[in-house]
Amino acid sequence: MKITDLRTSRVLVPFDEPLRTSIHRIESVGCVLVHLEGEDGVVGESYMFTLSGARLDVLDAMVHSLKQHAIGRDSAMSQRIWMDMWRDINCVGHKGVPIFALSAIDAACWDLHGKALGQPVARLLGGARDRVPAYASAGLWVSMSIPELQAQARGFIDQGFRAMKMRLGKKSAAEDAERVAAVREAIGPEIALMADANQGFSVNHAIRVGRAIEPYDLVWFEEPVQAYDLAGSARVAAEIDTPIASGETEYARYGFREMLRLGAADVLMPDLQRVGGISEFMKVAHMAEAEDVPISPHIFTEQSLQLCGAIANCEWAEHMPWFTALFNEQMELVDGDLIIPDRPGLGFTFDADAVARLAIPN
Repeated sequence: MKITDLRTSRVLVPFDEPLRTSIHRIESVGCVLVHLEGEDGVVGESYMFTLSGARLDVLDAMVHSLKQHAIGRDSAMSQRIWMDMWRDINCVGHKGVPIFALSAIDAACWDLHGKALGQPVARLLGGARDRVPAYASAGLWVSMSIPELQAQARGFIDQGFRAMKMRLGKKSAAEDAERVAAVREAIGPEIALMADANQGFSVNHAIRVGRAIEPYDLVWFEEPVQAYDLAGSARVAAEIDTPIASGETEYARYGFREMLRLGAADVLMPDLQRVGGISEFMKVAHMAEAEDVPISPHIFTEQSLQLCGAIANCEWAEHMPWFTALFNEQMELVDGDLIIPDRPGLGFTFDADAVARLAIPN
């Protein structure tokens, strides 16, 4: 379908109360919504986000600087559009804001193409499954007390989850281990448990924490050190038995190729807005599959579900409800699995009333 226009809108989604990780205090998420218009009124949709709405004007401007590569093109030519944008951002770099904008346009292009054909994106990419195990990610924060952690963990089970992720980041390894032990006690041995340090530890401290939490049978220990310290992450991975998960802050296939080369992670976690959109996500997923490394997408749950449905080495979907208010459709959790929508495109459409209610004035 021919792309006729690209427009954007900005929204701010507030949280009921601030969230805290080892390095963040988050009060809201701000989004730039991308609307890629095609013939006959069909619209491809995607979004970018920042914590607490910082620098949305920069992301918005970057998207508009690249729209020339999409207008007038056929949405079926997503790879051609992607390559032209990739070449265009060479002088400003293939990380950060330029990749955010490229990714959003690419995802909207795939959504438009799927809608034009009346097919879900997963099917266009080669379907692998119609459901995927999900872990609850919107809770178990560093700022919570042990009784609060245990109560919320039990609440996730009541909601139908069979897996959940908690955050680490206390001053001592012993305190973090105590909190992990308390959650494991609350949920029992059959529920899968992950832990995320959000890049908050030094290498040595990460190893101490990793060893301290090993008795509690975690699925993975996520981002123990700064994302740019691939050698440090590899050292942690070599020193502990719990698998290391990382990659949400990595960019494009070249960054993930280096992660694989160094053994920096046992599970790769591409983020849809940093990896380079759907086109690049698939390249990273197949590259990981060639090394027998599993994938678990970072956030963007609604739009990432189609990718979970298309790749054979996806083991988990992150259930993050931060953006549910923006969509007409809701995620469907059945027996601990998220259902891959069989609706056209990415399977979720922006709710115009919600967008208007949450809009940030230009």
